[in-house]
Amino acid sequence: MKSDHFKTEQDRFWAGEFGTRYTSRNQSNNLLASNIAFFSRSLRAARKPANCIEFGANLGMNLRSLKSLFPDQLQFGLEINPEAADKLRNFLPSDNVIEMSILDFVPTQTFDLVLVKGFLIHINSEVLPQVYEILYKSMGHYLLLCEYYNPTPVKIPYRDHDDRMFKRDFCGEVLDRYTDLKLRDYGFVYRRDPNFPQDDITWFLLEKQE
Repeated sequence: MKSDHFKTEQDRFWAGEFGTRYTSRNQSNNLLASNIAFFSRSLRAARKPANCIEFGANLGMNLRSLKSLFPDQLQFGLEINPEAADKLRNFLPSDNVIEMSILDFVPTQTFDLVLVKGFLIHINSEVLPQVYEILYKSMGHYLLLCEYYNPTPVKIPYRDHDDRMFKRDFCGEVLDRYTDLKLRDYGFVYRRDPNFPQDDITWFLLEKQE
């Protein structure tokens, strides 16, 4: 499933050549090992999720790590960049790869685990409410937010580009918006961790109350 129209400049940016170069930079066995350690920690308070969707799945490094932890997990990935989506199809069944912007995605089912990792930081702030709603409607049980954190919204220059990276309290905004969500766990992983570094990610595990 493909979409070739873009509602924001950020979508156009990631669907194009910059997003393709990002894909080529972000694949290695070391990253895979760091991700396995990361998800072991960030999902320790969660019951085993039978299925998962990742928004901004790229070529699937996060989903591969989750598959190592949960071999029977049914996985889906949404990815806007065509070359990354093609690589993702080498790992996921083609029908489980959703090649489009999250802004065009209409949830038709819920998932035990909804994952965003280094994704919301690249979303235009004007459409964040729409994105939050899509995450919430996709969420059957857990939402794992893994993003750069700042108590107030700020823009960060990103590889010589403006308006392409944003830091804010994504988790706090989601919790304020959806009162049936509860913060189950949270933490921080440092880029100088000697064994399993991540890119200064603050993570939050949210659970939907029944």
